[in-house]
Amino acid sequence: MVDVAAKPETARQAVASAEVRMSAATLRLVQRATGARGKGDVLAVARLAGIMAARRTSELIPLCHPVRLTGCDVDLVIDRKLPGVRIRAAARAIDRTGVEMEALVAASTAALTVYDMVKGAERGVEIRSVRLEQKEGGASGPWRR
Repeated sequence: MVDVAAKPETARQAVASAEVRMSAATLRLVQRATGARGKGDVLAVARLAGIMAARRTSELIPLCHPVRLTGCDVDLVIDRKLPGVRIRAAARAIDRTGVEMEALVAASTAALTVYDMVKGAERGVEIRSVRLEQKEGGASGPWRR
């Protein structure tokens, strides 16, 4: 694990995204907040799962520092053109190391949760384009895709 003790605490933010592609029929189930076989509100459950996962990132990723998150937002938007769900996760902290992994874990876990909740209706669902969109804070300064 990298020693970050000498680094100053600064405000840090990172945004990650993901997309979950599915058939139009499966997307209609998501829109009706029923999921597959009545599992419930897919977007609400996936949002909560993403936030919970961000808080546990250091337990999931080896050698990842625990970060004191000050905020985490996970937004899921239905995109009929995809067709599927677009996910955006933003993590914020005042700490000595960045929150890129927290944002990526939040987006990934939200996508996995969508998959889990619709797999009974469609096995061919795809999770795509999990990526960092931007980061701010720290010595390296801001970065945007």
